Amino acid sequence: MGRAGEVDARRSGQCTGMVDMKLEIVVLPVSDVDRAKRFYLGIGCREDADFTGADEFRVVQVTPPGSATSIIFGDRVTDAEPGSVRGVHLVVDDVVAAQKELATRGVEVSEVFHDAGGVFHHGGTEARAPGPDPRRQSYASFASFTDPDGNEFVLQEITRRLPGRVDHANFGSVAELEHALREAAAAHGRHEQELGRADENWPAWYATYMAEAAGLRS
Repeated sequence: MGRAGEVDARRSGQCTGMVDMKLEIVVLPVSDVDRAKRFYLGIGCREDADFTGADEFRVVQVTPPGSATSIIFGDRVTDAEPGSVRGVHLVVDDVVAAQKELATRGVEVSEVFHDAGGVFHHGGTEARAPGPDPRRQSYASFASFTDPDGNEFVLQEITRRLPGRVDHANFGSVAELEHALREAAAAHGRHEQELGRADENWPAWYATYMAEAAGLRS
């Protein structure tokens, strides 16, 4: 690829010749490690490690349900002020259900809201409108909560990724894969009705449909 091609690739958001850089850890500053640990385990996080070393060093690692990225906090882990982290996004399939689940676990979580200015408006708290996005568009519905120190998290509902945001299909369970296949089968049935005949090239149709549903690039 020439220089012009490299510039075009960068402008289009593609990283050429780059090694994978996967976000692994978010470090949170907390004032009471045991209190923070109880909180995160209480909202369903998995405990990965609780290590104590010399000089009163302690690190706890937890992972939110279904997340590839973990959270670390502890003693002598960071110099940041406890509670100073803002806007860590936790992506969910159903923000209404997630908000209710947190509330039942005793978390002071906001009501679900959406941005009255649109999905990518980012107008601030003054632009918040109550309830989920009327059309339940991906990226448009939210709820927020804080941990005991005030570190802020935002629940964001994403059911369909923007094109190019993923390069592989991710299914969290057999049930999720079955659901995706059933949706594709129903859509393919409508497709064959429109054709008025059996679709001999159904594997290619399924592949295209499921790839587009997952936001994959063609």
